[in-house]
Amino acid sequence: MNIVRRSFFLVCIAAFFAGAHLSAQSTDDGIQDTIPLRKITVYSSGVAFFEHSGTLQGPAALKFPFKIGAVNDALKSLTVHDPASSSPAIHYPSEQILWETLRSLSIDLSGNPGMAEILSKLRGEEVEVSAPGPITGRIAALEYRTPGGEAPAEPWLSLFSAGGIRSINLREIDSLRFTNPRIAADLGRALDLIAASRNSLYRDLTISLPGNGSRPVSVSYVIPAPVWKVSYRLDLSRTSPASPQAEALLQGWAIVDNDGGADWQDVELSLVTGRPVSFIQSLYPPYYVNRPTLPLAIAGAAEAETWEGSGYADMAAESAAPAAPAPSVMFRNSYRAKNTLDEPDQALAGGTVDTARAASLGDQFAFTVKKPVTLNRQQSAMLPLVEGTIAAKKLLILSGGRASGKTVHPYLGAELTNATGMRLPAGPITVYDGGAYAGDALIEFFNQGEKRLISWGEDLSVTASAAESGSRVVAAVSVGGGFMTISRKQVYTKTYTLKNTAGEAKQVLIEHPVTAGTELVEPASPAEKTASAYRFVQSLPAGGELALTVREERPLAERISLIQQRPETFISYAANQEIPPPVRAALQRALDLKQEADDAQTALGTARSRREFLVSEQDRIRRNLEAAGGQSPQGQEYLRRLVQLDADLDTLAAGLEAAEQKAQEAQKTYEDYIGGLTL
Repeated sequence: MNIVRRSFFLVCIAAFFAGAHLSAQSTDDGIQDTIPLRKITVYSSGVAFFEHSGTLQGPAALKFPFKIGAVNDALKSLTVHDPASSSPAIHYPSEQILWETLRSLSIDLSGNPGMAEILSKLRGEEVEVSAPGPITGRIAALEYRTPGGEAPAEPWLSLFSAGGIRSINLREIDSLRFTNPRIAADLGRALDLIAASRNSLYRDLTISLPGNGSRPVSVSYVIPAPVWKVSYRLDLSRTSPASPQAEALLQGWAIVDNDGGADWQDVELSLVTGRPVSFIQSLYPPYYVNRPTLPLAIAGAAEAETWEGSGYADMAAESAAPAAPAPSVMFRNSYRAKNTLDEPDQALAGGTVDTARAASLGDQFAFTVKKPVTLNRQQSAMLPLVEGTIAAKKLLILSGGRASGKTVHPYLGAELTNATGMRLPAGPITVYDGGAYAGDALIEFFNQGEKRLISWGEDLSVTASAAESGSRVVAAVSVGGGFMTISRKQVYTKTYTLKNTAGEAKQVLIEHPVTAGTELVEPASPAEKTASAYRFVQSLPAGGELALTVREERPLAERISLIQQRPETFISYAANQEIPPPVRAALQRALDLKQEADDAQTALGTARSRREFLVSEQDRIRRNLEAAGGQSPQGQEYLRRLVQLDADLDTLAAGLEAAEQKAQEAQKTYEDYIGGLTL
């Protein structure tokens, strides 16, 4: 719409699910007009766009009967276009109007009260009763009395009259009339409201258009509607294994439902496939915001004061203490209604679908029925959607996941290519082959130019199975910088075996699920790849067999620091026949050097331990010598032993130095060999 033009205005109001046309009520000028339903666009998201258009003469009041369930949707989508009206008026009953009106009457019938409850609420009103004679009096009270035994309590009405108070059992009253005419009138009005709402599933919305002259007027809205469905028929009689690519006849039908309260008469019907955002917002019911209760801003009375005499002049010169601040109230309310959406409502512009049979609507696709559609209320219809030839290739389909570890029959199927120039919605397909019913298939949304597989049964003349295995092999070993890198391959192998007992050859499409993180090695390339599977097309000879092996590999790498390895680890790798001989020979040499370094370190450790023992022995003998004295025979023996220990330590010192040197050289030789090894 061009919202700049004065002749265009947009109104969003509450409405209900519309019928097939709008009827105009009489305005004050007595004018009656009708603008019929012209266009309907049904979406696959569960809503429909309705557009009424026609010519009005002078002021008019258009009355919309709508279903209650569509109020909120129409409230955020109703659009009115009247070039001659600048001040339209829109009226509709509130959701709470019935009960609020009933409660506002002098006799309240809301909540389905009984006679005793009604009379109890009308204490003080005058009534005339026949029980069985006539009695006139004002309702004084209504109480329940137990007649005795296990009988239930019964209501008794107490009436005050000139003769006093008289109590009457309600079940003895034959008739009752209120003498107050206002109560009698309200009782009749309440009963009328209840009767009018009991069987009504609709509410009326009235748009008053005070325009002048003859002008075109349109009204449109989006409201809930049954989702349109589609079903296809596919005739594969022209295809055969001998003609792998042939044309098949495809026929599609749209199923639409008119569940409204009025007929569709010669409307332009469009069907849109797509997934637009659609939601319901509660706009129709009255909504109240919680507000705070604040204390009244009343000054109140002043407190009593006493005053000093004038003789206290010095006190008057002193500064008085500051007075306490007057009490105040501070309030901040940050309220956000619950169950609301922040996004602004967007109005839907006029007609959204061209008269062409098929057209793109952004990411959606629309089908417009070529001829006007007439469909009575509460009726459904099948309308032609598409008819023509489509590329089809018959084949058997074997799912690898389904065949693992067991014997199955492949599916009867076909590969379809959508060359219709249309985006075909998802739906069931009834398949015919050889002039007879073959089975049912399902297809998801089928984009133009896309290829899709369908299947409709099993081929009992072909059996299939799949055996799978896994292994891990060393692919390469490299050594450098003191590290050994072992590259392995995790291999997944699956072999499909099919046997054909029929007397004709068949094409088989084997769908092998992709193993995450792997690369396909065998066969070199598939006929087709999807996001989750490889597809291989094989020829299965008549009365013969075929086997297909699919191998996938996942690379694995292990990096090992050789310097930190123990001898037994070297022994393990040096004996592993998967490791190339040059690497195994190098590892064996590293093992020998490691052993020499370890032996030298062991000898050094032994020498150090011997030195520590001799030093501790010297210390012990010195303490004994001090205790025995140097002149005693025992002291002389201790002196001799100290001399011998000194000689042993001198001899050991030279050997220890040599052992340390040898250990350092052996370790360096080992580390230099490992660090310089490159293979």
